[in-house]
Amino acid sequence: MTKDCYHCGDPVPQDYHHQVEILGHQRDMCCPGCEAVAQTIVASGLTSYYEFRTAPAEKADLVPQQLQSLLLYDHEEIQQEFVRDNADHKEASLSLDGVSCAACAWLIEKQLKREAGVVTIRVNTTTHRALLVWDPEQTKLSHLLSVIHRLGYKAAPFEADAQEQQYHRTMKNYLYRLGIAGIATMQVMMLAVALYFEIFGDLDAEFKNYLRWVSLIFATPVLLYSALPFYLNAWRNLRARTLGMDVPVSIALLFAYIASLYATVMEKGEVFFESISMFTFFLLLGRFLEMRARRQAAAASANLLKLVPAMATLVDGSQVAAKTLKAGDVVTVLPGESLPADGEILQGQTAVDESMLTGEPMPVARIEGDRVFAGTINGDGNITLKVTHDRNHSLISNIVRLQDEAQSSKPKVAEIADIVARYFVAAILVISVCTWLYWYQHRPEDALWITLAVLVATCPCALSLATPTALTCSTSSLGRLGILLRRGHVLETLCNVNQLVIDKTGTLTEGNVRLMETYLIDTQAAPKWKREDVLAIAAELERFANHPIARAFNPFRHTDFQFESVENIIGSGLKGWRDGQEWRIGKADFVLAEHPNREQQLSDCDERYQVWLSCDHQLVAAFLLDDPIRDDSAELIQQFQAAGIDVTMLTGDHSASANTVANALGVNELVAGASPEGKLAYLRGLPKDKIALMIGDGVNDAPVLAGAHLSVAMGGGTDVAKSSADMVLLGDHLSRILQARKLALKTRKIIRENLAWSLGYNLIILPLAVAGFVAPYIAVVGMSGSSIIVVSNSLRLLKDNV
Repeated sequence: MTKDCYHCGDPVPQDYHHQVEILGHQRDMCCPGCEAVAQTIVASGLTSYYEFRTAPAEKADLVPQQLQSLLLYDHEEIQQEFVRDNADHKEASLSLDGVSCAACAWLIEKQLKREAGVVTIRVNTTTHRALLVWDPEQTKLSHLLSVIHRLGYKAAPFEADAQEQQYHRTMKNYLYRLGIAGIATMQVMMLAVALYFEIFGDLDAEFKNYLRWVSLIFATPVLLYSALPFYLNAWRNLRARTLGMDVPVSIALLFAYIASLYATVMEKGEVFFESISMFTFFLLLGRFLEMRARRQAAAASANLLKLVPAMATLVDGSQVAAKTLKAGDVVTVLPGESLPADGEILQGQTAVDESMLTGEPMPVARIEGDRVFAGTINGDGNITLKVTHDRNHSLISNIVRLQDEAQSSKPKVAEIADIVARYFVAAILVISVCTWLYWYQHRPEDALWITLAVLVATCPCALSLATPTALTCSTSSLGRLGILLRRGHVLETLCNVNQLVIDKTGTLTEGNVRLMETYLIDTQAAPKWKREDVLAIAAELERFANHPIARAFNPFRHTDFQFESVENIIGSGLKGWRDGQEWRIGKADFVLAEHPNREQQLSDCDERYQVWLSCDHQLVAAFLLDDPIRDDSAELIQQFQAAGIDVTMLTGDHSASANTVANALGVNELVAGASPEGKLAYLRGLPKDKIALMIGDGVNDAPVLAGAHLSVAMGGGTDVAKSSADMVLLGDHLSRILQARKLALKTRKIIRENLAWSLGYNLIILPLAVAGFVAPYIAVVGMSGSSIIVVSNSLRLLKDNV
């Protein structure tokens, strides 16, 4: 007997025994294609496709439309646009639709963490975005997206323009729902006045019932259409066995409607159609205003991506999409145009407006060989640019990603607030039942409306919004200051800092090191070298270092002095070999490490000289360097000391200049000549009650930046330092760190105000509602107003005068 393929309906060939378990049974498949598609459908959790289909799938369209669209995201070519490689994992930012409160975020995170291959998932309810990290060897992105879809939410790769369109569609739908609820509320309230106050004189029972039926007609579209978002969110929560903000709201609306419908049909009892309409109208109005405010808070980072132009001009004059540019492509940028990608200037010079990155309004001069970044604006010069990073790995994309990470990382107070909110909803439901039972025994005619007031008035929406909105606003403000957050704990820790540890060269000083003097050493063991040869040798050695001191020797490089090999000893210096000789440059104790009379030689060294050069362990030359102190270094030190914070200058420089800088700035403590290990040891040796903020810029600062409670890397510093730090100061202005601390303190204050307001409001309104002193319309106005107050208070952090 011939079997038919369960998927497409075609006959199964003889001796073909491939099957897939679907809906609890083994189903026969006619070919490997149908088998693969069926397995994908089952693995993605879309077996309902087989339950509700009306006909077998066609060969040309084997996959359900929903799964088909999700499967596209598994293609490598498509993933290149939005997926980033992170070690052995992949990482993507997702836009979420349907997220309304902390319970939604908790639900998505909880369900995805159960999936094999998911490393982390963090949802930000303010920006409606999620940061997903997964192992591609264990799971596919399409499967994870389908899990989110099954929960009732929509997820797609984050794109600023797409999310903008989604936001406008959502707002338009809210306006439609809000309009219907508003019109119905006006009509039902007029009828309610006639019913309750009998302003038209004594109404007979027949006319009263007629007004109730008219009220029912107006209230029904409100309940079925305008209030639909509340039911959907409540159903998602209940289906996942959790409690969200919309559960008590939905119960209140449905119970009020059912009771009113019963009273209308049976012609006895009270009706609450005006309460239903007002509930929905004020709830929607509150959500609408809340969404607009949250949009304002979240727009800053997303808007950065919009600064990157859509098109780019290749060097041959052809136009291509900017997002398709790859490393190695060469493009031309005309005056006034935005740069389409990160790159290096091959030809031309210009002034670039980098205010969107650094917050500095003045354009910065850029010449051949300089790095420039996507989204910045070319000034008055024509430049040819070699692309160094594709759009997905550009600086501006990394900023948006890191801001998402920082905003998604919840401080302890936010986690506690979310847990309290979930349990508070459960407590509200229990209290509501008890309230109804009490009043039903004493005043049954008032039991329902008092219970409705309890359900609505005490919904802890404001509690869940108290922390996320404040963190999102403050992160956006830090971005405008030119401070890039790389960790989520920055704002929380910055408030508690009581010890500032700061590097000297390139941090307190400009890093614009200049060679002031070259001292040639003439000994019997080491004949006197020519000054230009010494400088050329020193420059060739320093070519292998990435430090402000190394750049001071760049002008003296000469091709006649090449080294066979060079080794960089981080924190000490460099050594290289040429023509059978070992040359060293760096600290005196390093260049004299193997000298037979090392101690005597070191005691004879003039401390004014910071850098020494030796050949075969014999001193050849010494170099006197100068590095001007930054204009705002003194203010930074003074402001931190005024706040009761001790300041330590921790530097690898052991010369007299370290003492000069320390004395000029008035630091509390100087630790000079410290190696990278010594810097980390100093930090670990601080008392346990010290919360240290470390500021540095070099490779030798990387260990201590990574080990500090909180760390800042200078924007002009090394990539290693930036990757080790918690914050990156893009503009190299130390005064911005003071502004960041003020912002952190204000953020903490506003979070406390939000929590105090939301908790205080609920604690006050709950006993009043239970006692019957809060009318239903007052309850809904109070609940919506409480949420709006919290969000509006957080928006103060977006103001420039922080």
